[in-house]
Order: sequence, then structure tokens, then C-alpha cells
Amino acid sequence: MGLNQALDIALSAVNANRIHMEIISSNIANINTTRTAAGGPYRRKVPVFGERPLEFNQALSAAERKLNGGIEVASITEDQTPFSRVFNPGHPDADSEGFVSMPNVSLAKETVDMVYVEKLYEANITVYSTLKTMMQQTLQIQ
Repeated sequence: MGLNQALDIALSAVNANRIHMEIISSNIANINTTRTAAGGPYRRKVPVFGERPLEFNQALSAAERKLNGGIEVASITEDQTPFSRVFNPGHPDADSEGFVSMPNVSLAKETVDMVYVEKLYEANITVYSTLKTMMQQTLQIQ
């Protein structure tokens, strides 16, 4: 594997982490959304990561060396955990018993995920910076 491919893999992880952070932000922003365009409360979004496909020339060399092309967000799914019910009879979305279905978003879980993704992002930036330094040092060899 060349250093350029290693840079591409590190950048793919940085991009995937950025998308994950955007999803977390969306979840937190909608923590109190009880009515969506689709009807019902907001459902927590969860990214599904997958291996990024290689380009044709990379696939040929990868077949010999068992390389992969990095990571990508393959899809974004909705968390199917049940909604919590809160007694609030004055709310416009309350049912006949006075309960409101609230989104299945937990601020504590989203905060933990945010810290985790931040650490992954920092680690991949460090990998990228180290690879860049290695490439610069390689050019300086006499």
C-alpha cells in the first residue's frame, strides 16, 4: 500500500466521522419533535458504516495484497426503539388519555456518541498528519 492510498483511507474515516457527527447533531436538535412530516414523533437516526469500494485500478492491486478502500456511511437508518410516553394533557399531540409520544432520542446517549466520534475524528486526523509528515520526510532523503 502506498502512502497516497493510506491518506485516502484516513480521509474516508474523517469524512465518515463528520457525517456521523451531523447525524448526532440532528438527533439532538429534534429531541423534542413530536410531529414530523411523516407523522408521529422524530425517530433517532443511526449511521451504518461499510467498506468503501475501490476504484478499478485499486481493486486489481488490492486483489494481490488484500487491501480495502476505507470506510463510508453506507446508509442511515432509524432506531426502532419504542417512543417514551409523557403525561402532558395540554400538549397539542396528546392522545385521548393525555399522553404524548416523545422521540426515542436520549441526550445522554447522544452526548456519549459525540465524545466517541470526536475521539475517532481526532485519531484519524493524527493518522493523516503523520502520513503527510512521512511523505515530506521521504522527499527530503538525499
